[in-house]
Amino acid sequence: MEELEKNKKYNVNRRSFFPMLGAGLILPLFGFGKPSPEALEESAEYQTLLKPDGTTVRVKKSVLAESKVIEKNISNKSLLNWLNKDK
Repeated sequence: MEELEKNKKYNVNRRSFFPMLGAGLILPLFGFGKPSPEALEESAEYQTLLKPDGTTVRVKKSVLAESKVIEKNISNKSLLNWLNKDK
């Protein structure tokens, strides 16, 4: 009789499985995984940069602060040369 109770205790049937599945699927809708406001403010700090092909890219300011600067002040002519738009 004790064996029957042990088997019944660990047996997962449809009546116990579907409520657990439903609860597991509805928990993310309550918003427990939302990021904190501090993380949202940090992620909003972007700067728009220009790529050599002429398109723009949004880059985090923290990445720019850690990057290595090759040429700080470049002339307009060298910028156009870098963009391959010199005539």
